Amino acid sequence: MRRTGEHQMADVSTATYDLLRARGLTTIFGNPGSNELPFLAGMPDDFRYILGLHEGAVLAMADGYAQARGSAAFVNLHAAAGTGNAMGSLTNAVYSHSPLVITAGQQVRSTIGQEVMLANVDAQSLTKPLVKWSCEPACAQDVPRSISQAIHIANLPAKGPV
Repeated sequence: MRRTGEHQMADVSTATYDLLRARGLTTIFGNPGSNELPFLAGMPDDFRYILGLHEGAVLAMADGYAQARGSAAFVNLHAAAGTGNAMGSLTNAVYSHSPLVITAGQQVRSTIGQEVMLANVDAQSLTKPLVKWSCEPACAQDVPRSISQAIHIANLPAKGPV
């Protein structure tokens, strides 16, 4: 029997994968950590995951892919440390006007405020001023809407990372 939170997460994951599929984002570039595994564990068969061993390389690969296809690429980084590792490549993506949708795992809500090792204390500010828009969904149900908004903003002129 599933607990309510598990059922909701499955619904949010399905909605998110459906959204990504509808927007043509079935390739995910990433370097996952434990925070991202629940989402990736349910990845549909029509998606592909491009694994990089360092977040800088991951973001650089997604940057080139977005430029080649002319529309957004999806990047999944591991928490605050992974985002920090990708900042140099993010700077290049900004100047290339690459439409990237960048996500990063966060510690589970029960640890927010404890400033545990991988927590991103101020997630929305970490990548500023290098992104066109940044948000941290307040709950799992906000994820599909946030990603939809990010895809839209990334592809608006002048294109760029969100």
